[in-house]
Amino acid sequence: MGPDIGALLTKEMFITGTQVNYFMVCKTKLWLFSHFVTMEQSSDLVAYGKLVHEMSYGEKKKEIIIDDRIAIDFIQKGDTVVLHEVKKGKRMERAHRYQLLYYLYYLNELKGVENVEGEIDYPLLRKKEKIVLTEGLREEMRGILAGIKEVIAMPEPPEASYQKICRRCAYFEFCWV
Repeated sequence: MGPDIGALLTKEMFITGTQVNYFMVCKTKLWLFSHFVTMEQSSDLVAYGKLVHEMSYGEKKKEIIIDDRIAIDFIQKGDTVVLHEVKKGKRMERAHRYQLLYYLYYLNELKGVENVEGEIDYPLLRKKEKIVLTEGLREEMRGILAGIKEVIAMPEPPEASYQKICRRCAYFEFCWV
């Protein structure tokens, strides 16, 4: 039996960037992942994404982990600290954006880091997207974090609703077979 999820639901609840990403994509996936049902290790698509990540930006230090909550792909330091997230494609662009916004929020709000921005790198598309945490997005992130806590606190996973992305999801068989 896993840890008591209710005990984790405190003001300082452990929320990761992956959970923010999953909240934007699918609440069922978020609940399952947060309750230690992990299917990603058997997904070819996840493995491919990791390969793209490892093969891109070879000279940069990868996977900078802070407080076991956020894993930043690489950081550029200067007058402004730029956090980089490397993604294989834009299919989940909104989720990618909010995952990186959470990293900016976490570093700014909880760690006091100022002058921090983000960039999503799509090396296969040769595109980049700059991400800046505005006051409006900071407030939106607070709502998202409250929503994540609500989903995780549910006694069972929310009912899945079929989306186009479901067929490619590591949790497809759990929800639809």
